[in-house]
Amino acid sequence: MPKSSRRNVLPGFSLTLGYTILYLSLIVLLPLVALFAKAAGLGWEDFWVAATSPRVLASYRLTFSTALVAALINAVFGFLVAWTLTRYTFPGRKMIDAMVDLPFALPTAVSGIALTAVYAQNGWIGQWLEPLGIKVAFTSLGIIVAMTFIGLPFVVRTLQPALSDLERETEEAAAALGATRFQTLTKVILPTIMPALLTGFALSLARAIGEYGSIIFIAGNMPMKTEITSLLIVSKLEQYDTAGASAVAVTMLLASFAILLFINFVQRLAGRRLQGGV
Repeated sequence: MPKSSRRNVLPGFSLTLGYTILYLSLIVLLPLVALFAKAAGLGWEDFWVAATSPRVLASYRLTFSTALVAALINAVFGFLVAWTLTRYTFPGRKMIDAMVDLPFALPTAVSGIALTAVYAQNGWIGQWLEPLGIKVAFTSLGIIVAMTFIGLPFVVRTLQPALSDLERETEEAAAALGATRFQTLTKVILPTIMPALLTGFALSLARAIGEYGSIIFIAGNMPMKTEITSLLIVSKLEQYDTAGASAVAVTMLLASFAILLFINFVQRLAGRRLQGGV
């Protein structure tokens, strides 16, 4: 059939592109422009002071370091969960698969309260960790636990389609050629699913960096110790320091964008290597 005679289900390119640009402008670009405009009203010197004060720098270090650790944990255990749900059939599999989405469904405040109740000094798990000298609630470890909880579904749901498309014959061929299980994992499976794994890692990292509700209950919110940047921004807004909050928010936005841009670059490299190896 000639290209000109094809009938598209949706309207033509110009109309759909126009709706796309309009939608993104209203929902994404306009609020970001307003944020940058508010921060620009401070002037460079005041902006620098607001964005680099010792308390703010401490919140940056805590937020990004704990988010990175949580995303790495999710990358490892999210792969194991996705592998189990994709490759094996067992009683209760559908129930476990549905439980993966619980962090999506639960309000973040509910998640924070539940985690605090479990890991507090007198909680179900915290009471057993306390004699061992392990304190989770109201520490940076508690922040990592909360970020891991809310970020796990991103890795699992991103990896499941990639693992489903990975044919078992590939693993059997590697084994027939004398590859060990470790070699099959590192030389066959991981390179194939690496783009999807990096996508899940990036989504988990981004969610952890911007998380607020589930963290404030378990973090303790002590300035210079367990205060995340999102909470600091809210605190500035409550003090009617809108410009200062905008300065911190813009800094977080630029740093997060740079990190995600780097991960996207690595993901493209992994995709090109995979295509080149096929």
